[in-house]
Amino acid sequence: MIQKIQNYIEKGKLLNVGDTIIVGLSGGADSVALLHILHNLGYFCIVAHCNFHLRGEESERDERFASDFAASLSLPFFKQDFNTKVVAKQRGISVEMAARDLRYQWFAELRENRQADAIAVAHHRDDSIETLLLNLIRGTGIKGLTGIQPQTGYLVRPLLCVSKKEILQYVQAKNLPFITDSSNEQDDPVRNKIRLQVIPLLETINPSVREAIVQTMDNLNETNRIYEKEIEKAIQVVYHPEKGSISIPLLKTFPSPESVLFELLKRYDFGKEVIREICNAMDSQPGKLFYAPEHYIVKNRDEFLLSPIVREEKKEYFIQVNDTFLESPFRMEISLRTNDTNTAIDKNANTACLDYDKLQFPLMLRRWKIGDKFMPIGMKNFQKLSDFFTNHKFNRMQKEKTWILVSGKAIVWVVNHRIDERFKVNNATKKRYILKLL
Repeated sequence: MIQKIQNYIEKGKLLNVGDTIIVGLSGGADSVALLHILHNLGYFCIVAHCNFHLRGEESERDERFASDFAASLSLPFFKQDFNTKVVAKQRGISVEMAARDLRYQWFAELRENRQADAIAVAHHRDDSIETLLLNLIRGTGIKGLTGIQPQTGYLVRPLLCVSKKEILQYVQAKNLPFITDSSNEQDDPVRNKIRLQVIPLLETINPSVREAIVQTMDNLNETNRIYEKEIEKAIQVVYHPEKGSISIPLLKTFPSPESVLFELLKRYDFGKEVIREICNAMDSQPGKLFYAPEHYIVKNRDEFLLSPIVREEKKEYFIQVNDTFLESPFRMEISLRTNDTNTAIDKNANTACLDYDKLQFPLMLRRWKIGDKFMPIGMKNFQKLSDFFTNHKFNRMQKEKTWILVSGKAIVWVVNHRIDERFKVNNATKKRYILKLL
């Protein structure tokens, strides 16, 4: 198997003789085999282990194992601790995605600090097959059917030419220790279902289905090379980057304008559905707008104009406990009154009537940001502010002009729109804190 991997590395020009490589070592059979093989092929390996602190004592066991295995090969060992759950919550992403991002970010930093030539991870052939099937189920283009790529920048995957079975045979033949993660079967239910149910079912139809899928991925990789080359030529024809203009007449000369637009606009984070709408608007009236997080497109007579969204400098304004008036960023009157259940609450959008004792001063006014969420009055669950905007059909300018009032870390008022359920005045309220836009 070592010779097979060496041939794969040489054919793909993944590594050069004498390279220094950061090798990710989790402690599982795959990463153990990867490190052992690269070490025996003569590469200088630097062992890197991530402790995500997700499985209690097992996480500590994995770290000890990785350190001991690196020492058994007399290799330098580096480890990094991550508070993965906290990071996932802060970024509003899954724990698995947070772990992946943290892992690759640290690997990249370690490579730069140690002046290494590459980063090697232990994805194998079966991982690539599962990725193709997963993408196929979810819907994808040619690129999504090419499997995991052997190289992405400094990141290389030398084990893509071998199967999980071959890896296990190798570690057993070499009597190499490895550990098993008890959470493996729960981490990705869909991928596990593909591995444990779908592929075995396909093997009842074609016992060589794995080899057939690998051959299909190879064929599609070749097709994708042609596709990307031709798409790049098309983009150069239709797109004028200095002006930000995309020629509609020239787009129409290509067999698939939508493919050209997709490959161009995905670079600016436009979603598939928005790109489809843009394509359908080629013959529409001028003036229609389409948005991505940092860019927007306006339909002109015979072109689409692509521009960055210009945001004003982000500023924060504080309201102290004794303040009665605010001049910036807008004029606002502030008052404190004893709660009178016989006095009606002003429910105008430009006024916030809040329970004073629930507030934490100083209050802060700031622009909204991705990931912000609150509990709109009348609701029992949190809602992302971006979803609130969508549901209330905010246009780009409205979003750009929206301010939020924050108490501690909680949003208490989407200014001029909606207060938070948690801070509303009720019968138990002793003091009303009233903010009114002028």
